[in-house]
Amino acid sequence: MSSDEPKLTPATPDDLAQALAHGLRFNERKKFHQGDELMARITAEHLIKHLELSGFVVMRRPPAAGHKIP
Repeated sequence: MSSDEPKLTPATPDDLAQALAHGLRFNERKKFHQGDELMARITAEHLIKHLELSGFVVMRRPPAAGHKIP
């Protein structure tokens, strides 16, 4: 990693759940019609628990300039 790259920090479980749930609900910018927001959130939370039990640590870059964290 070069010195000009942003510092990575651990992602919180909520950050990860939001990102996974979004990925489960949308294909690029189009919403999946067969998907459901509640089911996506439940699935994301289940995946996070499995990753934590497996010892994974997910890192996150700081937001790009002009973007806010959801």
